Amino acid sequence: MFLRRKAILFVHGFVGGIYDYDNFPNELETFRNYDVYTFTLPGHEKHVVKNVKYTDWINSAEKQIEFLLNHNYKEIYVIGHSMGGVIAAHLAVKYKEVKKLVLVAPAFRYFYFKDGRVNIKGINDTLKRLPSMLKEEDKEKVIERIQKTPIPTMLEFTKLVDAYQKDLKNITCPTLTIHGLKDNVVPIEGTDLVYNTIKSKTNLLVNIDKVTHDCFTKERKEEIKTIITNFLRRLPNNKKETINI
Repeated sequence: MFLRRKAILFVHGFVGGIYDYDNFPNELETFRNYDVYTFTLPGHEKHVVKNVKYTDWINSAEKQIEFLLNHNYKEIYVIGHSMGGVIAAHLAVKYKEVKKLVLVAPAFRYFYFKDGRVNIKGINDTLKRLPSMLKEEDKEKVIERIQKTPIPTMLEFTKLVDAYQKDLKNITCPTLTIHGLKDNVVPIEGTDLVYNTIKSKTNLLVNIDKVTHDCFTKERKEEIKTIITNFLRRLPNNKKETINI
């Protein structure tokens, strides 16, 4: 029986890389009707992420979709983690060929800035969370990412969120949103915003206990991969549902 091939595109997060997904892209390629694509956002190839604009990230992601369309993919699934979730949401709105969307800890809420300015309350909230962040997340990774991110680059991240948050209300494709309840990097308000704003008939929110922001490399990672894989492989259920596991 002939199966029409589907493309899966991964979009990584802020000051991260495709390595944050661990081996998941390779594992998805074992299903013979999936072709899996990854890429690195501009500026993230270097030790310090600088001299890059948020529009560079958007343009780079759109070029990936255009590449897939030029290679005759009619059905594309997009998986976005953290800031990659913001970019993935935009792609789902702009391209009708995006048939399923997976947003993992989508960073539609953040602590440091508001309206392009330093947010004192946000800094205080972040400082309060820092001990837990260093305890629950990968300590060396957190420190490394803080060190490699100049203030202007952080501002580009906030500009991205402010510019594309409005896309949420226009998302209609089946969407799975996942949040780890021990995530001290992206507040859960971001996933709640997605769940309560998008217009998708299939709208699933899965809150997972004992899971941090590094959800593809730490505890319960195999469960998360299974949840996503099942969502990609099954027909939409046309149901809005929150699941706590």
